[in-house]
Amino acid sequence: MATATNGRPRGSLTVRIIAMPADTNANGDIFGGWVLSRMDQAGGIAAVERAKGRVVTIAIEAMTFIRPVRVGDVLEVYTEIEKVGRTSMKIHIEAWARRFMTHHHEKVTDANFTFVAIDDDGRPRVIPRDGVQV
Repeated sequence: MATATNGRPRGSLTVRIIAMPADTNANGDIFGGWVLSRMDQAGGIAAVERAKGRVVTIAIEAMTFIRPVRVGDVLEVYTEIEKVGRTSMKIHIEAWARRFMTHHHEKVTDANFTFVAIDDDGRPRVIPRDGVQV
């Protein structure tokens, strides 16, 4: 594994995807929205597993893009559940790029996302404390 420039990723690797030319802006960098979407996807995976059912994203705390993602980079998204409340949870999400060819590993952004567990009618539901559906 290549050395990380900003320490080590926090949490568990949840999503891994290669950045493609169709995902770029006019400068050839990957759109920030593409990165944000992958982060929301990873957070949703972690939240669904913890909530044992449907969830929705309700908030994203401030994000700062540290470095660009380029075509050919592998975006790795890590998640760590920070807090679980009655119906919501806060998940810390970090995006790292494994650079094309060099395999240099560096953090590109992070944020805290809040997800709410919902029932089949879209209303908030209690998140199980013991991992069992309620």
